[in-house]
Amino acid sequence: MRILICEDSALLREGLVRLLQDAGHEVVAALPDAGELTARVADTAPELCILDVRLPPTFTDEGIRAALALRAVQPTLPVLVLSQYVEERYASELITGQAAAFGYLLKDRVADIRDFLDAVARIGTGATVLDPEVVAQLLTRRARDERMSRLTERERTVLALIAEGKSNQAIAQTLFITEASVEKHITSLFQKLGLEQDEHGNRRVLAVLVHLEHGDPNPPNGALR
Repeated sequence: MRILICEDSALLREGLVRLLQDAGHEVVAALPDAGELTARVADTAPELCILDVRLPPTFTDEGIRAALALRAVQPTLPVLVLSQYVEERYASELITGQAAAFGYLLKDRVADIRDFLDAVARIGTGATVLDPEVVAQLLTRRARDERMSRLTERERTVLALIAEGKSNQAIAQTLFITEASVEKHITSLFQKLGLEQDEHGNRRVLAVLVHLEHGDPNPPNGALR
């Protein structure tokens, strides 16, 4: 896969280049900031862009704005965003604004090489992959909503695993239950949350997360860390 990296940390940037190349990917560009991002994307035609959330010069939301700008021009371009912490507001903005392959991972996940490369491969083929910590925080914000209170503890667990991008088979293996049981839990929780089921993993994940984020009009103070 042809991959473009935009990461200000030279150590992490070069580490990603080496890691991805060793896994058989082609790194078409490795940028320290988003200044030339749009032009380099046009020149190199990457199949996946990996961006840091915080980039020079202000190290606030340059990476987020760059990712949103890329998707506005190329809505089908897969994007993987890396963040040092769970930037909840930014995560919500990106997640609810995506219609194609997308990933949001904490940088600590890169240390788990196998899982990171698996996430890269899945995003490159059209999946949505979210860090479990991101999912957990969004679920916590939504926990007080009346519709969430309708869910059983098992349904909440299944919902969290769905939002992480896990397949029904993976959920069944994680919970040591049958796939038929997983399907029953999903049918039930989608009905309780007022969400329509579909067979497309991306839309399933994004629909759940849109509902989780926008259903709570009064998020707790300090949500953005």
